[in-house]
Amino acid sequence: MDAVSYSDLRQNLKAYMDRVFHDHETLIITRKNDENVVLLSIEDYNSIMETHYLLSSEVNAKHLTDSIQQYKNGIVHERDLIDHD
Repeated sequence: MDAVSYSDLRQNLKAYMDRVFHDHETLIITRKNDENVVLLSIEDYNSIMETHYLLSSEVNAKHLTDSIQQYKNGIVHERDLIDHD
């Protein structure tokens, strides 16, 4: 995660925005009085919000953790997808 001053960001806004978007990088924008902010793509933001939502329920978080552990232990089940056409 890189950091850039607000002044530098203003002068090179397009380049920084392109890098954040295409490289999925998070950029810290430093400001006076430590009032820093973060710039990230909407795709990365949505991913963070979805993860937060999925883990916000203790029951769901446990289910996901258990499922990951089962996968790591080789306990997997193949299923056919249902096509509702």
